[in-house]
Amino acid sequence: MSLPPLHVIAHIHSDFPTKFGVPRQSGLVDSLRAAIVFTPEYRNPDALRGLEGFSHLWLIWQFHQAVRPNWSPTVRPPRLGGNERMGVFATRSPFRPNALGLSAVRLAAMEDRPGLGRVLIVAGADLMDGTPILDIKPYLPYADCIPEAAGGFAGSDSGKTLEVDIPPYWLAQVPEEKRAALTGVLARDPRPPYQNDPERVYGMAFAGLEVKFTVSGETLTVCEIQLY
Repeated sequence: MSLPPLHVIAHIHSDFPTKFGVPRQSGLVDSLRAAIVFTPEYRNPDALRGLEGFSHLWLIWQFHQAVRPNWSPTVRPPRLGGNERMGVFATRSPFRPNALGLSAVRLAAMEDRPGLGRVLIVAGADLMDGTPILDIKPYLPYADCIPEAAGGFAGSDSGKTLEVDIPPYWLAQVPEEKRAALTGVLARDPRPPYQNDPERVYGMAFAGLEVKFTVSGETLTVCEIQLY
């Protein structure tokens, strides 16, 4: 039986032009803001009637830069150092048969913008800029929150963060409204878990800037910020 085609209903506009630096899960950096802009055929405001009563949303989207003609039943999760294979359906790897992602985000605002219709401003999104959105559903806390759920090999979020040191000169290169988000992203350690070289300089694209940093122990130090 053939399935009906999926339609891209919107695209998200975030501060991440590349995947490096994108939070590993949604909701980890609430200070991040992104805009969901609907495609012209889905800009009917009636489609959003009642959405303002929900605090959080589920986004169903496509790993548009990870679509492959073939798939593998196992992948190498970074959480396990990239050396151990696990079943693809036991992971959130982008390399899946249908390359679909699922994220819970906070609905921060709804804005009417000229030429774009009603735009959703969301907090804590873990999506690259330009990611296609396939569906949006309200998050229902009485059904969607399962406090006793087990996290498998991924464990749970310990809340542990790095100390972030951004010298004043470099911090001044960042728009004031983006500073908290950048600090939050860096505190979550953008590096792959298996990389731990204190001499290595990493580069991350964020909000039109290239942020270069090193990590030694539990401290991340920004050493340069330039236009991306």
